[in-house]
Amino acid sequence: MPPKKTHREVKTPQITARYLADYMAASETAKRTIVQKCKYQSLVRIIQHEEAKLEVAKHLRSGEPEVGTIREIAERIRRRIADDEYERDLYDHNADYLSRAADVLPQVLLPNAERLVPGKCPAAVIHGVKVKPQIYLRLSRTTKTNEVRIGAVMLRYAKGRPLNVETASWQSAFLHGYLRSGDGVGGAEPEEKLCLTLDMYAGIAYGAPSDSVRRFGHMRSACASIFERWPNIPPPKKAVL
Repeated sequence: MPPKKTHREVKTPQITARYLADYMAASETAKRTIVQKCKYQSLVRIIQHEEAKLEVAKHLRSGEPEVGTIREIAERIRRRIADDEYERDLYDHNADYLSRAADVLPQVLLPNAERLVPGKCPAAVIHGVKVKPQIYLRLSRTTKTNEVRIGAVMLRYAKGRPLNVETASWQSAFLHGYLRSGDGVGGAEPEEKLCLTLDMYAGIAYGAPSDSVRRFGHMRSACASIFERWPNIPPPKKAVL
């Protein structure tokens, strides 16, 4: 009987905005590991926080300061009956995410802007690499000179670990570059302070830094490098494809 497959190979170069930010802030050894993980995706079911993220985004759009509803949803998820161990872990991890969100949301400072549903967020193709943005909230404001400025929010969360400031800066810089490169609304320009990476463990919103244009240029160069090395990336040790 052949051994059970452990990974699947992704033939076309692709990475999420989150992993690209991690890549930009990583050592050379860690960079190789990140790209390897993107090319050879584990077939083990990974715990995702999608339900929790959608609830947080809904709360942020509402503009409600009270977080009682978030706590109630967390408890409802925690009380769900699971069919297997994976499902139990999935419910518990999403409930933990929302419980932490309820603790930190009151201190989250977002800029004064209209909060909108994310809508369609197509992947950016940068030097042959597909980069998925993972946007959960759009922002828009009108300046005193009647010009529209836009932005968006990405969410990050790691239980027990605040997001590294440099990683957050890279991710928000990507978001600024992504919007600036053609995903704007009616030609509106993105504003750095409206392009945010929100750390849902620490409750801190990181705006795009003032050198975001330069950083996005470096990210474009990194994508070119990822594209070139993709065919030669070996699978993890003991991986079965």
